[in-house]
Order: sequence, then C-alpha cells, then structure tokens
Amino acid sequence: MRTDKIDALALETLLAAAVAAPSIHNTQPWRFGFDLGSRSVTVHADRSRSLALADPDGRALYLSVGAAVFNLRVAAAHLGWQPAPHLLPDPHDPDLLATVRLTVPATAPPDHRTLYAAVARRHSSRMPFTGRPVPEPVVAEMVAGARAEGAHLHVPDIPGTRRLLRVTSAAELRNAADMARTAESRAWVAPPGASPYGIPCTTVRPLDAAGRMPMRDFTGRPPVPGRPRMRFERHAQVALLWTAGDRPHDWLRAGQALEHALLVATAHGVRTSLLHQAMEWPDLREAMRAPSVRGCSPQVLIRFGYGPGARGTPTPRAGAHPAGRRAGHAGRPSDPGPPDLGDGA
Repeated sequence: MRTDKIDALALETLLAAAVAAPSIHNTQPWRFGFDLGSRSVTVHADRSRSLALADPDGRALYLSVGAAVFNLRVAAAHLGWQPAPHLLPDPHDPDLLATVRLTVPATAPPDHRTLYAAVARRHSSRMPFTGRPVPEPVVAEMVAGARAEGAHLHVPDIPGTRRLLRVTSAAELRNAADMARTAESRAWVAPPGASPYGIPCTTVRPLDAAGRMPMRDFTGRPPVPGRPRMRFERHAQVALLWTAGDRPHDWLRAGQALEHALLVATAHGVRTSLLHQAMEWPDLREAMRAPSVRGCSPQVLIRFGYGPGARGTPTPRAGAHPAGRRAGHAGRPSDPGPPDLGDGA
C-alpha cells in the first residue's frame, strides 16, 4: 500500500496499529496527536493510568509506549512512508515520550512493513503450548529484531530457563501475598463492557496443573472457584529481553524491541505471552540477570511456542481517534486476545 497523502484514513490506520500494542494491565497509558506542520505523530504518556505499586518508576509504562511507537513505524512503512522516530524529544516536556515524523522515502520503505499483517493478529496466549520447539532460524530472527531496536534477547538453556521461571514463580507468590498489590491488580479487573480499559473478569486463564508455569493471576488469593487447570508444556521456551542501560530512553527502546520480536514471532505462527512479575520487585529483577552477560538490565521475560490462541472474553480496547494538531487521547480497537503486558508487563 502506498499513499503520499496523510488524510483521515491514513491517520486512522496509523493509530489503529499503534493502539494494538501491549500495555501493562491493559492500562493503555498513551495519548497521540498529529502535527500537520511537521507531519509527525506525537506520543505522550498518560500517567493517570499508571500503576503505583507494580510500576512505581514508570518503566513498564515506557515499555508500553515504546511498543506503540514500533507499531506506528510498521504502519507508516505499510503506507509507504519512511518513519523517523525521535525519543524523548523535549526535555521540558517529560510526558512527550516520542515523535514519529513521516517522510517520503528516497528508496523502498523499511523491510518491517512486512510485519503489518501481524499487528492485528498478535496477542498473548496464556494457554498451554505443545512443547514443539520453535526452529532456530525463527528464534534468530526474533533476536535480530530486538537487536535492531537497540536491545537484546537472551535465550537460555534448559537449566537457565528453569532458573528464570523459578524467580518468576517467587514473584507471583509475593504478588498474591501482598494485599496492596492484589488490590491494585483487582482494580483493573472489570465486568465485561464496563470499561475499555483493564481485564474482563471472565477472561479464562488456566492454571498449570503441575505448578511449573507461573502464569499471572490478577485476582490474588483465594483461587477463583472453577478456575481451570491444565498441563502446560514441560520444557518451556523463554527469552529474556534486556538492555545495556536502564533509563527512560532504554525503556522506550526495549518496548520497540519487544514488539518487534513479538511481531516476528506472530508472523511465523508462534504464540507468545509475557511474564513480568519478577521485574516488579528490585531484588527479583536483579536475580533475573543473565549470569554470562555483563551490564544486563532485564526488562521482560517472553514465553513462546506453538499452541492455541486465547480463549474467553476479548479484552476491551478504547477506540483510536486522531486528536488533531495537539496531542490528545487515543485508545485502541478490539483485540481478539486478553491483555498483554498485564500478566507480564
């Protein structure tokens, strides 16, 4: 698709892709605007939808916005534009996290325009995977996608995988035992149709009957009656997304790297889910560091494999509407799956 005109339809395409990004607890903590003069999309943080306990420094919020920025870039390339992102462009406006300028490419648009079809298909799957290994070339492409955005994917061996899952399990137990964090999490669980934000209470999230896979439980203890239990894959495949730095600029890059890797996986028919619990506790986040990597700042753990898609009530999304010259609110359209970074980031 190629258009040289930024009209209402082009803006709707750009924003619909942007708001399909994963966000912590499905908070959708972003605002978008369009500046006609500079022909750029602005992306602001909406800190009214931040999480004081799960994300006190805003790191996961920055990851969420970074993922939306990458989707903007993919949609811009799909429309035939050359997207030029600028992170944290105004030191006097800390809520302006990025601008994406749209220019006419001198040559062909970036290769990641081929990921556009995966934007609408990507969603987290908290169902068991088959255990069939994802081929090395696909994993290598995910790693390369993250590296292209300035971050890294560490794919551990079996002992390393078990270590990361143990740390994540410890974080999940802490979250469940912390009354304040449980209350914060439950505040984002809503009846179907009650809000375009948060997690519908009817969304099905089976527990691992063997207790090996630490899938997030937003409701805390005691367990919800009738919660299904299933056998998850015995040998999980995971990848730790990390950055060399640990500042807001690094978090925005990590969010773009995360979405790049997730879209690559989706394009190859690979399911993903995000495990973010350990990142919410400083000591456990420290324990998630890759032992063989110096200067590793963990950002999120990705579980990937083959299996069914999400089941249950679709997660609500706020509608995407361009806000004109000034930055304004924009939510996200319907998504067939449950919240993404919410059980993870």
